[in-house]
Amino acid sequence: MSWFELERLVDDAEKEPQLAQALRHCRSNPELVLAARRLGYRVTRFDLEQAAMQHKLEQEAQKSQNDYNYRMF
Repeated sequence: MSWFELERLVDDAEKEPQLAQALRHCRSNPELVLAARRLGYRVTRFDLEQAAMQHKLEQEAQKSQNDYNYRMF
């Protein structure tokens, strides 16, 4: 359930510049979780950690693909 909330928070922040601006002021994951909860999103620290890990894996996969494509030419 909370992963859905994190996705909803990101979607809303992409659509609403004021929300995105408010979230940019957060300096740590706990601060971001607290801000999200105050705004009505049920986000957890675990959600943020999972999202960061997934993002890192996607970046590594993209870099690997780019390196492979570069070697082909």
